[in-house]
Amino acid sequence: MKISLFVIASTDDDYLKTGIKSYIEKVNRYYTFDYVEIPALKNIKNISFELQKDKEADVILQKIKVSDYVILLDEKGKEYTSEKFAIQLQANFNKGLKHIVFLIGGPYGLGTKVLERANEKMALSQMTFSHQMVRLFFMEQLYRACTIIRGEKYHH
Repeated sequence: MKISLFVIASTDDDYLKTGIKSYIEKVNRYYTFDYVEIPALKNIKNISFELQKDKEADVILQKIKVSDYVILLDEKGKEYTSEKFAIQLQANFNKGLKHIVFLIGGPYGLGTKVLERANEKMALSQMTFSHQMVRLFFMEQLYRACTIIRGEKYHH
C-alpha cells in the first residue's frame, strides 16, 4: 500500500517545510509515502490562469498511472471528520487499491483534465487556506488517520 501527495511548486516557508517533513517521517512508519513537488511553471506572466492550470494538468497527468486512485483536495469536495477520513482511507485499501494519490493544486486550482481524471474530491474545510498551508494541514490529518486506524492514542 502506497500513498502519495502531489503538490504544485515547492513550499516556500521554512516553518511549513519543517512541519511537513516531520509528518512525512511519521506517515512513513505506517505506509510507503511519497511527497512529490511538481515544479512551478516558468514564463507564465503572460498566460491566463486557465492556461496555467491546463499546463500544470498536463504535467500532473504524466506522473499519474492509470491504476492510481486520485483524490483531489478541493474546497468543493466531500468533508470528513478525522475518524471518518481514517475509515475511508482504510476502506480504500480494503478495496485492493495499491496506490492512492492525493493532489493539492496550485494557487489557481486544478485544470479540467485533472478534475476529470480524479476518482473523488475531498475538502479539509469550508474555509479557504493557501495551497501552501493545506500541505501541512493535510499531512497532519493523514498522520492522525494512520494513528486512528492503528488504535493509537495520538487522536485523543
